[in-house]
Formats: sequence, structure tokens, C-alpha cells
Amino acid sequence: MSDAISIKEAVRLVLWGSEKPLRRSEVQQQVEALLGHTVSSSSITSSLRLQSQSDRSPVVNIERGIYAYDLDFHPFGKSRLYHGDSLEILPQLPANSIHAVVTDPPYGLVEYEGKELSKLRGGRGGVWRIPPSYDGCQRSPLPRFTTLTDTELRQMARFFEQLGRELMRVLVPGANVLVASNPLVCHVVTTAMVSAGFEARGQVIRLVQTMRGGDRPKGSEDEFNEVSAMARSQWEPWVMLRKPLDGTTANNLRTWKTGGWRRISDERPFGDVIKSSPTRPEERRIAPHPSLKPQRFMREVVRASLPLGEGIVLDPFAGSGSTLAAAESLGYRAVGIERDDDYFNLACEAMPQLRDLEV
Repeated sequence: MSDAISIKEAVRLVLWGSEKPLRRSEVQQQVEALLGHTVSSSSITSSLRLQSQSDRSPVVNIERGIYAYDLDFHPFGKSRLYHGDSLEILPQLPANSIHAVVTDPPYGLVEYEGKELSKLRGGRGGVWRIPPSYDGCQRSPLPRFTTLTDTELRQMARFFEQLGRELMRVLVPGANVLVASNPLVCHVVTTAMVSAGFEARGQVIRLVQTMRGGDRPKGSEDEFNEVSAMARSQWEPWVMLRKPLDGTTANNLRTWKTGGWRRISDERPFGDVIKSSPTRPEERRIAPHPSLKPQRFMREVVRASLPLGEGIVLDPFAGSGSTLAAAESLGYRAVGIERDDDYFNLACEAMPQLRDLEV
């Protein structure tokens, strides 16, 4: 990796990854281990001095000869959860620090704005559709993606392109990106992320019987009782993307530990169609988030995202922390970012319980 990252980037990676402040000599030792060759003391000293004197750098000199990475987080096992906006936190992470992304973002954008969350929590819906109970079962709220205007769709494309640019910087070459989406908007997400530099690699299809669609025309149910306004949704697309490789797949795996998908077993490769079930009531009681995905599914895709089982998985829209919980259950490291105060606090409480679930 000696030619792959600069001394400046290596210094940031070392300090960011450390659980405690480091002396200059400790920084030098770990940078040399990361780069695979010796580095002069003057180069380390100069990099630390310049970075710690910059107002835009998270590297800080906390006392003479001791340095740290100034970015607070909630610790969870080997993982960490940041509280803030992804587009503000991601620029503060080191380049080439993340090895995969697994996330369920606000792909309708407006559904996770404060105004819409207030309506959802108050049971008034707004852009969220609060469906009636069905056969005695309470149905989960669903975003109304059919209500998105052309302006909102263009806004969504700009958002995902901006997100893609930030992810391109923090991801290592060959990193997998898996983004939960919806049949109505997945093309927007894919096109925007490709514009940011990613390669489109298909979709993972989560086969799940949902309660989206299948309803008769609203207000005219009796008149058109043999008609469904939309087909009943029985699948969920997860957009697959990849940061371009550094050479061949084999070379990328040797250098960056990324570039493919971890096999289920010697005989079974990871597949792009996964049978799933709705999230269990037990999990929803632990983490009452409207977009919570089941741990069994999350553990399968998180496990596959790191082909050699090494590296860090990022969820820039952590919600109740299900991606981090899945990673911890597998012995992986993960980084999450969550903007909403309530969901951040929920994740801090729910992640250990989700991690410990038997699936």
C-alpha cells in the first residue's frame, strides 16, 4: 500500500482509528506499519504540525507531542456512531478509510425532514402513509413515493450525486456500495451515483411480501372493486455499486481487501436474490424505526460486503443502528452516522439488543 496513500492520509488514518491520543513516535510507528516502509521523523512531525494548525483539519495537538482526531462518537463494541449530517461528517473522515457501504437512505428525501417526522410521530402521516391494520396486524408506515414532484426527483438526484462524491473519497478502491431503494426511484439513485464515479453492478433483490400497493382506487373502491391502482409490491431493490478497481480484482484484493463479494460457503457464492420476511415484531419493539430491516437479511448482506471479512462497513444513514448491529454480530467493524436526535438515541440503546438477537 506504500504508493497508494500519502503520508498525510496515513497520519489521519492512524489517528482516526486510534481509541486514544497518540505520541508522535506512536504515530510514526503505526504509519510505517500501514505504509510498509520507514518514514523520516521530520516528515511525520511536519505533517502533524501542518494538519493540527489548520482550522479545517480534525487533527489536533492536545498537548506537547500528543495528537488526536477531534470527532466525537458513541462507541459500540469495535464500531462507532456519529451524531450529525452525513454530508457534514463524511468530509471529516480520512480518505481511503472505508471498505464497504450498506445503507437504507432517505431516498425520498422529504420523508426524514423534521416536519415530516413530526407528522409521522404524531400519527398524522404527511408524506408518510399510515395504513390501516390488516387481519389484526398493524401495518408499518410507508413513504408516499408517488407524491414526489419533478422538482423533488431532481433534488434527490443532486443529493445522491453529492453523497456519491463524498463516498468516493472515503472509500478504498473496489469498495462495494449497497443502497436500499424502491422500484419507483432506484433508477434515479443509480444514475446519480454513477455520475459521481461509481460503477453500476446490478441490484440485490430482497424478496419480501409487503403491504405497499394492491389497494383499489382511493374513494372509488366499490366502483372499481376489481382494480388495483398499483401492483402489490413483493420485492425490494438494493442498488449495487462499486468504486473502480485499482488494477485487477486480485490486485485490488491484495492491496485494499476489496473488489468482490464474500462467498456464503465454498460451494455457494453470494447471490443477488435473497428471500426475506418482514421485520419481526420482536425487532420492531427493540428499534421502532419505520424503515427497520430484519437482522437476518442485514447480516447476510453486511457479511458479503467485505470479501475477505476485513475492513470497515459504513452506514451514513444509520437510523436505529441495524447495520452496525449486524456488523458487530459478525465481528466486523462499522461506522454509522445519524442526524435525527431521537433516532440517534434510539440506536445507542437498540444496537446491543439487535446485535445479540438469535436469527
